[in-house]
Amino acid sequence: MAKKNIRPKLYMNFLKLIRYQNLLMLAFMQLIFRYGFLKLQNTPLALTDFQYVLLVLATVCVAAGGYSINNILDVETDKENKPEEVIVGQSLSEIKAYNCYIGFTIIGVAIGFYLANIINKPSLASLFIAIAATLYFYATNLKQSLLIGNIIVALLLSFSVLIIGLFDLYPITSEKNRPLMGLLFGILLDYAIFAFIINLIREIVKDCEDIEGDSNQGMSTLPIVFGIKKTTKLVFGLSFIPIICVAHYINQYLFSNGLLISTLYGLAFILAPLIYFTIKIGSAKTKIDFHFLSSFLKWILFFGIISIAVISLNLKYNA
Repeated sequence: MAKKNIRPKLYMNFLKLIRYQNLLMLAFMQLIFRYGFLKLQNTPLALTDFQYVLLVLATVCVAAGGYSINNILDVETDKENKPEEVIVGQSLSEIKAYNCYIGFTIIGVAIGFYLANIINKPSLASLFIAIAATLYFYATNLKQSLLIGNIIVALLLSFSVLIIGLFDLYPITSEKNRPLMGLLFGILLDYAIFAFIINLIREIVKDCEDIEGDSNQGMSTLPIVFGIKKTTKLVFGLSFIPIICVAHYINQYLFSNGLLISTLYGLAFILAPLIYFTIKIGSAKTKIDFHFLSSFLKWILFFGIISIAVISLNLKYNA
């Protein structure tokens, strides 16, 4: 009976170590782009459904390894910032956590290597090695650097969008279909830029939330170097970038083309929440305020991802 009770707890601790909620969102995002966008276009794709699932698995595994090493090396900081969420050294041994990091990273890189060779683009295997190495260096060194860590995390998320185009579109691009492939890849690039901007802002907001623990660990985040007040002003200014971009995108590509459903979706679920965030960040001061705004940005990102399927279906049934 004791073993039966221990096992579910152990599995849950592993899931918390790899931050399974974020991994589910990552997988969901890649599946939406494939089946809610690319599959609805009149064009062949390089990967079969099974191979694409492997691509998602490879991305998720490398990300799981990154979360694992980050949690291992972030124990002291988390003890001050989020003591209730500390896993390593308490509910899970450091050795098991390291094994988890090594296992997931090897599996992710190995699958990436297999897929790169399947599509006859072996050089693409280096992408997974580069991402895994970057995640390791981020956790060990770059996270303490001013703004560099924030930019790296934001870039890695946006790259998980671009990798879809590199594996599913690039291998079958020819002179004949280059304009269409360029258009599809351009749309993926737009969403990658959106993901980068939102996640960069979110990482800075999270630094505001964790300022006490980060300061005690000798980190050099924006709130520590410039203070909470100046950092919130910076975030306030940065938040106008996605607002302007989204407003332009809705007007130029949705409203002007008569895509009413997509226009209303963009206004209600992306633009309005972005404006709300901008209003709220101006008065944010406490840890609770920043935690709420960080979670709020994650929902904006979530609805932003879904918009690709909404627009694709709106175009299909409007035609």
